Amino acid sequence: MFMDTWMDVQPAAITQSNTQRATRRERHPIAFCVASLLAFFWLVPLAWVILVSFKPQGSNVMNATGWVTPPYTIENYIEVFTKAPVALWIWNSFLVAVITTFLALLLSTLCAFPFSLGSFFGSRFLMFLIAIGLMVPGEATLIPLYVVFRNLNWLDSYQALILPGIAIPFGVLLLKQFFDGLPRELFEAAMMDGCGIVRMLFQIAVPLSRPALAALGIFTFLGSWNNFLWPFISTTSPQIMTIPVGIPFFNSSYHTDYTLPMAANVVVSVPVLVAFLLFQKQIIKGISFTGLK
Repeated sequence: MFMDTWMDVQPAAITQSNTQRATRRERHPIAFCVASLLAFFWLVPLAWVILVSFKPQGSNVMNATGWVTPPYTIENYIEVFTKAPVALWIWNSFLVAVITTFLALLLSTLCAFPFSLGSFFGSRFLMFLIAIGLMVPGEATLIPLYVVFRNLNWLDSYQALILPGIAIPFGVLLLKQFFDGLPRELFEAAMMDGCGIVRMLFQIAVPLSRPALAALGIFTFLGSWNNFLWPFISTTSPQIMTIPVGIPFFNSSYHTDYTLPMAANVVVSVPVLVAFLLFQKQIIKGISFTGLK
């Protein structure tokens, strides 16, 4: 009976949703046209990059008619992987981003849960210090970080690329607010049954906090993948470079020809585009979730 009712209601709900979207489009034709125009202007540079990446070296790519006229070639992509260690740079970026995201989520969770579980001596002062961390720009910490890692002999290493990104004040505050919204009765019942704090965290709080952890993980991963300034300062050898540092280093050798640098930029954009297509629902939910929080 319930399944029959659900099957009857679901198509009606979909039809009503489509009708509402069409009605909103009819009510705001100017806004729809403006949004379509902005989307077109956003797609033009993207189309230029892709088309130019397939043009032979030395082609005239400044004229729009030269974009869509043959000849085309894949030699640029072959040279990108043969003239520079692009595959190694992509692997370095992926490895650094994954490890940074895992450690940042673990550290933020372990830090946020005690603040949410109950007040302790100095908890307000410590939370105040964490909140102040949001006001400090990353550029202000570059010199102290460089001095610390130089004294530790960790410059030009994976430690230098990973460790500065695992302490995220925003992640601590976000997870604390989410933990505060969980029912206190769950933790009280677990404590009465003899459940320890660590078990309570990983068996109760973490499974219920998957939306917040997913949002924080996505933003941390993308931030680590796109990070340029600190990897540019802390690394010097091509074997340790990440892709945001390696591609400008590669493009600097080609000042007049656009075809080879554009092919390199397309190669760099593919992993991020694939990640967005696979996790676009989680990214949209994460943006709305962090906005509400």
